[in-house]
Amino acid sequence: MLSKNTRDILDRFLNGQGHDAWRVLGAHEGTERGTSGWRFIVWAPNARRASVIGEFSDWQPLAMHRWASFWHVFLPQALAGQRYKFQIEGSDGLTTDRADPFAAFAEERPQTASMLCRTGEHVWKDQAWSTNRAANQSRTAPISIYELHVGSWRRHPDGRQYTWSELAAPLLAHVQSLGFTHIQLMPIYEHPYDPSWGYQVTGYFAPTSRWGTPDELRLFIDTMHAANIGVILDWVPAHFPKDPHALVRFDGTALFEHPDPRRGEHPDWGTLVFDYGRPEVLSFLLAAADYWLSSFHVDGFRVDAVASMLYLDYSRADGQWEPNRHGGNWNLEALEFLKRFNHLVHTEHPGAITVAEESTAFPQVTGALEHGGIGFDFKWNMGWMHDTLRYLATDPLFRAHHHDTICFAASYAFSEAFMLPLSHDEVVHLKGSLWRKMAGQATQKMAQLRQLYGYQWLHPGKKLLFMGGELAQENEWNADAELQWGLAVDPQRAALHAWLRTLNGLYRSQPALHAGDCHHEGFQWVEGADAGGSVLVTQRNGGGQSLVVVQHFTPVLRKDYWLPLPSEGEWRWVLRSDMREFGGSLAKLPPPVMAKINELPRPIAHVDLPPYAVLVLERVP
Repeated sequence: MLSKNTRDILDRFLNGQGHDAWRVLGAHEGTERGTSGWRFIVWAPNARRASVIGEFSDWQPLAMHRWASFWHVFLPQALAGQRYKFQIEGSDGLTTDRADPFAAFAEERPQTASMLCRTGEHVWKDQAWSTNRAANQSRTAPISIYELHVGSWRRHPDGRQYTWSELAAPLLAHVQSLGFTHIQLMPIYEHPYDPSWGYQVTGYFAPTSRWGTPDELRLFIDTMHAANIGVILDWVPAHFPKDPHALVRFDGTALFEHPDPRRGEHPDWGTLVFDYGRPEVLSFLLAAADYWLSSFHVDGFRVDAVASMLYLDYSRADGQWEPNRHGGNWNLEALEFLKRFNHLVHTEHPGAITVAEESTAFPQVTGALEHGGIGFDFKWNMGWMHDTLRYLATDPLFRAHHHDTICFAASYAFSEAFMLPLSHDEVVHLKGSLWRKMAGQATQKMAQLRQLYGYQWLHPGKKLLFMGGELAQENEWNADAELQWGLAVDPQRAALHAWLRTLNGLYRSQPALHAGDCHHEGFQWVEGADAGGSVLVTQRNGGGQSLVVVQHFTPVLRKDYWLPLPSEGEWRWVLRSDMREFGGSLAKLPPPVMAKINELPRPIAHVDLPPYAVLVLERVP
């Protein structure tokens, strides 16, 4: 018998309101008529028959009972840790063995069975973090994220991947030594194909068994929270793979995927697209988001491939897509889902954040829902990333002709609430590492990598850096091996590590560098027209404080440079990239400089600009 509470949740699932469906769908331990066991419930409205098979029945089918669009059975003989699947006879007459779409755990690849897994046994100790989370993750807070792929951050000498238990201590020490506020994990959900890096998900509720149990993951997150490090998950609601044990034609029909291949298949990735207009699919995806926020205390999501969700003609030629009811190319159902997702996150889990990987100029991605926006907290600024990397790959001799490239991002910096990403996508598929992208020889590459990070940390927007960037890794990222940790002993790499640590410390301690990240009052030009010198001078404002940032993008020393400053008086150095600890020659910060109105009708200080300089000054009161 299904309890009234269970039937109510299942009814909400059918109506598209079932964000709590994870509490009953799938397999859950409980009692029935005083007997302990496990209850199994699966959504398969078009199935002719459904059974459970597993270790508790020697893999013989045990018939399930139908209730509305669901099949259910209670099995007293089932035990935690046992493997199981649903055997579905579809409307097409075919019988297939399926992993549980709501499974909390699964056996290790290449096997595909779900596993009975208890939830809620971990005792959380992150109350202090939870209390302060909203403040720590607001648009006025310093947010700098270290993105990583769990399977290739570190490896054992024999090639084995680290488990959550093995990863926690060294990762925490590393992130703290660099001064990041958050980590972002590339998809950690169950997936059968390692080269997909987790982006082809088959278990939307199951942390992959590659790296340990769900409770070991909970302890990992708790450990991060105890050190005031937030944990963001990369989430993939844009598509799913065609593996026969997973969601594809689950009950003999297009159940999770859109039935029209013009909307239900991704031509680029060979995957399927969710039917965002179907209420039950909305419930499934919203329940997945709610599950990770509730059961694992994650602090938010970076949502993958949002542009592919928003446009019906994404990567499709004419004739391969169908316009919406208004004749346009927006996927209105996906748009409504994303709004529902953001509303759920922010109302049910205050302080959690959502970040969109959206590569177009779709309007109001981070606009408030009540004002017609989609409701994300932040959007990746892909334009900033492309322009910056293209500029720094240009020979400095010719940068004067491309000055608009490095200036352009400031013109739209506050059109959305942006995050500045140097992510995994930029260091794979023969794109080369960040170090290799820089122009010039090895010494110049290192100096410009230092400049790249300085430009990123001192530009408006939250920060994200993919693992390996802190090592100035020479090779592009390889998901089948650990990072090039041997580089860390190189003095130049140690200096880059110190530079990143100092940038993060400055970013966190100076309100001028973070409080105005997402508001136009947080930034203004002091000098943006010096194309010949390849110099930018900007002012960052926030929290009642102002700092001036000077960026010099050529390898020459500019003696007696006429540096414009916002006001007359004495200006002291806050940061200089040419300090010895960062790989330069200065042993200590020079004396303050004086800005006067003499030769030009605005305050000018005479300074020597070092090659590839990143300089920060503040007005002496």
